[in-house]
Amino acid sequence: MTTSPPGGFPGATTESGTMLLPVLPLRDVCLFPEASLGTVVNRAGAITALDVASRSGRRLLAVGNRDILSPNPSVRELHPVGTIATLTEDLPLPEGGRRVELDGIRRGRIVTLIGVDALVAELQPLEEGDPGDHWGEAVEALARYLHAHADLRSFLDQQRRSKEPMAWVNLACQHLPITGTARQKLLEADAVERCQKIGHGLDALLRKEQGS
Repeated sequence: MTTSPPGGFPGATTESGTMLLPVLPLRDVCLFPEASLGTVVNRAGAITALDVASRSGRRLLAVGNRDILSPNPSVRELHPVGTIATLTEDLPLPEGGRRVELDGIRRGRIVTLIGVDALVAELQPLEEGDPGDHWGEAVEALARYLHAHADLRSFLDQQRRSKEPMAWVNLACQHLPITGTARQKLLEADAVERCQKIGHGLDALLRKEQGS
């Protein structure tokens, strides 16, 4: 990633097909396409990104921060792949900061970043690819896991925004008890690889929980 300005304004699409969006760094969490995320934003630069998004179509790039302890993540501390999201809720909190709700749309890879505290990204939207029959195996693994976790199944049913099979896979990636690093690797994978990884991971997690 470089820091040379791409030109244009946040929310615009460039001649090369890239997009310009304000960046919302996330700590130890990812947002997946077709999933939602609620979080509290306190850092001044991140609040500025929310303000920019509100004035430019309510779109932003939600991207993970490598160093969760860093109060002001630099260009090098951000992961290269995040999720283009809609800012669906932005509420001020009495103690300061903002409570926001994001709806993931599609993945995007950062091309360039500009700014110091508040960042704007030129990004290339990423295609998910055709999962083929692999989504079926992943959904079957998810069904086995949810059979043992009825409360989680009810929660995912409420969270699901799409009837597409990959929505189940992305919701599993978003909400299952895995590390932030593992979640980021799933986000960076295309549809086929993501289905394979989450399917194997769910079965392994279930075996571990059952002591087998």
